[in-house]
Amino acid sequence: MARGGRGGQGLARVAVVVRAGAAPLWWLGAVAAGLGAVPEGLTGRRIGVLGGAALFLLGAAGVVLVRRGRYAALARGAARAGKYDVLQDRAVTVRVWRRGHRWWLLLGWVLALGSAFAVPAAGGLLLAGLGAGLWLKAAWIGRLERSAQVLLWVRVDWLGRGGGSPAGKAVKSLRATGVAAGDAAPGGARRRTPALV
Repeated sequence: MARGGRGGQGLARVAVVVRAGAAPLWWLGAVAAGLGAVPEGLTGRRIGVLGGAALFLLGAAGVVLVRRGRYAALARGAARAGKYDVLQDRAVTVRVWRRGHRWWLLLGWVLALGSAFAVPAAGGLLLAGLGAGLWLKAAWIGRLERSAQVLLWVRVDWLGRGGGSPAGKAVKSLRATGVAAGDAAPGGARRRTPALV
């Protein structure tokens, strides 16, 4: 739900949206790489695994760097969240993202597995690298939040149908709250201890 009571907006944590795809991409990639190492493929296992390792690093680095400047600019210009804004739970944000991207995840896994017959393990390692990149990007956002002593939020209705792209064209600005707000720590991880109220 995008709008709260008395003119407030539904807000989702930026870092949680970014982090939502990390675990499924990592595990799907790991499974695809493991199964994909079975066939010899056209290149042989050694070349496939070495190529996959390079793709892992390139994929992770690409995810970390893409739109980095826009995230930083939006964070600098974040306005204070309003009194009637509604903070979306971490679990809801993750569920919306994964439900909205489930077919893309499945397609990526099938392609990664199928590519093993040409280049063993490479496709799976690329998927895993994308997941690692999302974890690293969420951690970087967490460092921004800790340095400014705020948590960054984005309007739910600006995220699109899949619940993703917290720095996309539709996102005009971010909102900020204190670090005790919501149920996720800086960087989007689940809080180990309850938030102060």
